[in-house]
Amino acid sequence: MSDRSLRGMRLGSQSMETESGVEPAPRQRVEYRTEDGERLFVTFAQEAEIPATWPAKSGKQAFLVSGDGKVEESNEKPIRTHWDMLLERRSIEELEETLQQRLDIYRERHAI
Repeated sequence: MSDRSLRGMRLGSQSMETESGVEPAPRQRVEYRTEDGERLFVTFAQEAEIPATWPAKSGKQAFLVSGDGKVEESNEKPIRTHWDMLLERRSIEELEETLQQRLDIYRERHAI
């Protein structure tokens, strides 16, 4: 072996090229806003098609904010979560009563 071998180098796992002279693709930062005012910023490629809605981390639907600050309207129905469907069937009072009953049952089991 020669003295110039790559001893100790993990071949294939690391690139030997440098990042000098490499420019990232042009990007644009787009603002979305939910109905309750939560703001999100998403970065897209300059030539990408921008969707009118974007899902927020809170599970709500965020709408694209146009340049004049207005929120665009969407014809799509909002996504119904499990909680939304549960509230269609039960009131908050019924849910609290059911929760209390279940807690009483669990407490009785653990007391024995």
